[in-house]
Amino acid sequence: MQTRPHTYLFYIQYLGLRYAGWQRQKGVKTIQGSLERGIRYVLGHEDFTVLGASRTDSGVSCNRGAFELFLKHSLEIQEFIYQLNCNLPSDIRILEGNAVHKEFNVIQDVLWKEYRYHFAMGDKFHPFLAGTLSYFPGEYDLNLMKAGSKLFIGTHDFRRFCSIDKVTVNYFRTVFESSIDFHPQAGQGDMPRDSFVFKVKGEGFLRYQVRIMATALIDLGTGKISLYQIRNALQEKEAKPIAITAPANGLVLWDLAFRMDK
Repeated sequence: MQTRPHTYLFYIQYLGLRYAGWQRQKGVKTIQGSLERGIRYVLGHEDFTVLGASRTDSGVSCNRGAFELFLKHSLEIQEFIYQLNCNLPSDIRILEGNAVHKEFNVIQDVLWKEYRYHFAMGDKFHPFLAGTLSYFPGEYDLNLMKAGSKLFIGTHDFRRFCSIDKVTVNYFRTVFESSIDFHPQAGQGDMPRDSFVFKVKGEGFLRYQVRIMATALIDLGTGKISLYQIRNALQEKEAKPIAITAPANGLVLWDLAFRMDK
């Protein structure tokens, strides 16, 4: 028998700079730990369960993520969101929420996720931007980087674009969209003129996959690797990553969608 029959889906935003990732860990500040502390205070008890849709890594931010909340009793959703936002740290915000059926699973029912990697090249930028913007020195060929981003579209073996672990046996992933272009605020205020966004949308991603894909495109644009090498890396069985893992601060879980037709 389900002891917590009331299930809710909430959407969340956060700046990951101060946190050691999503997942609750003993002795360190995490998004889940801070969220559960706020929920515990608002509800006045700890008889609930939180399940996140994505376990972002340390330093990674989120524009629109999601989590599932399981409770014994029903909620007045808007009042709960208001009270929870009042009691969360200023770098975490609940966007919206709704009740969902008991068969819904926030992990298994993800239809797609979109990540965006924000970075700048050339001269070093204002340190205040470092929360969600990474820095890479050197000159670049943006057209070449754009061409490289299109190679990721489709179903490929991404073992050379991820961190190999003992758990994963299937390195094939499907990418629906992949592009790179100037940041929409490039040249405005303190935002450098040479700032960019790498956007990628897919069913799911391997550990560090988006960050290694981003670095591969930057290495392509600065002449360290070629289009031929990226194309080959999507077919090779070698386990060594084609590029280093880009810094976490540039990565944002931008959006996601669910299958809600059960």
